[in-house]
Amino acid sequence: MYDLAIIGGGPGGYVAAGRAGAAGLSVIIFEKRELGGVCLNEGCIPTKTLLYSAKVYDYTRHAEQYGVNVEGSAIDYGAILKRKQKVVKKLVGGVRVQMKNAAVEVVKEPAVIVGKSADGVNIAAGESTYTARNLLICTGSEASVPPIPGLREGLGGVVVTNREILALEEKPEELVVIGGGVIGMEFASFFNSIGTKVTVVEMLPKILGPMDDEISAMLQAQYAKKGVEFHLSCKVVAVEGNEVVYEDPEGNTCRAKGDKILVSVGRRANFQDIGLENIGVELALNPAGRPYGIKVDEHMRTNVPGVYAAGDVTGFSMLAHTASREGEVAVNNILGKEDRMHYDAIPGVVYTNPEVAGTGLTEAEAAKKGLDYVALKLPMAFSGRFVAENERGEGLCKIIANAQSHRVLGVHMLGNPCSEIIQSACIAIEQKMTVEQLKEVVFPHPTVSEILKETAFTL
Repeated sequence: MYDLAIIGGGPGGYVAAGRAGAAGLSVIIFEKRELGGVCLNEGCIPTKTLLYSAKVYDYTRHAEQYGVNVEGSAIDYGAILKRKQKVVKKLVGGVRVQMKNAAVEVVKEPAVIVGKSADGVNIAAGESTYTARNLLICTGSEASVPPIPGLREGLGGVVVTNREILALEEKPEELVVIGGGVIGMEFASFFNSIGTKVTVVEMLPKILGPMDDEISAMLQAQYAKKGVEFHLSCKVVAVEGNEVVYEDPEGNTCRAKGDKILVSVGRRANFQDIGLENIGVELALNPAGRPYGIKVDEHMRTNVPGVYAAGDVTGFSMLAHTASREGEVAVNNILGKEDRMHYDAIPGVVYTNPEVAGTGLTEAEAAKKGLDYVALKLPMAFSGRFVAENERGEGLCKIIANAQSHRVLGVHMLGNPCSEIIQSACIAIEQKMTVEQLKEVVFPHPTVSEILKETAFTL
């Protein structure tokens, strides 16, 4: 008998396991692949490792702008992949150590919920059945593959998802990316930097989906200058061999050819085949009545007492850092501590070069809600540190604030290293700070983060 069983060893599961174990609970975690989940093995960490290699290469190619001469810089694709694997291996090992230190039992088997008894929830894994007083479901998500003719048939060959593209042994000369969201743009950025001809086909009229429209357009313009070809408002109708067939906004049939075709049109929650029906866990439904994830409340509780869910499996905020916080909230409530999720300041980052980061409401979202707001804007060039480190770099900082109270509602940025700055904006939103209060904060000088304060002073 365990106090807590966790199905899924990704950022939601292993963080929750560590917190629960450290608090004295007896914990068992089931992971059918490797600890760390998609984020550590097939997503966040390996992609950022690749992108940093590409960024270093970009710096060498343009080093003369900084008074440095670099001759003969070249990409060693094999060496980049080896470093990626080394980083992943090191961090997966680190998670194993965390589990050991927290006295968490790890079972590397698929797990299925088989029922509920007076003692708790019963879970089958391998040849054994385990019982726990509480259950946390963190089974994550997988790449969505829409029913486009020829797409599924090509999977594992010409057609790849985020999983297969990370294992490519050779750099493709041409890559077609179906979907211009975060994952699509990060891979477009990496392969464009190392010399692959990249074409992005996106159904929406903009890249980066829900992120700020103005900043998305700026990023697109910068990558168009770098040679990435964009086809927006285009519907993919078929994949024929190594060609993507799509309809343009005028209804014309067009084709894009690639050695590889990356499908990155979103992710699908993994709630199937884990036995939810055996204990009656309720699913969340979209407006069409189709299930998209496990239904939870702000405490991460399902409709079944003692059963919680966190991370992508809820189908809500499919981000690793959201999953980790949701896992913490679930554990705190199991421990009897009052804790709940807030989603007003979840940061989103795109690790392109330059980076994009945002949190809170965008202008479009504020307008849709009918809010009376102001949008404060300032080019990143108003930061001396940014100018010093980003020769000819373009960027923007935007603060969305309530027009009357001046409370900060959202912050959106384009420019390096905004991924390391956006947490300041998250704190401002969480603490319900006003623009005037942001002006009073002392920022270190010279830093790019000062752009937040300088933007506040445009009000």
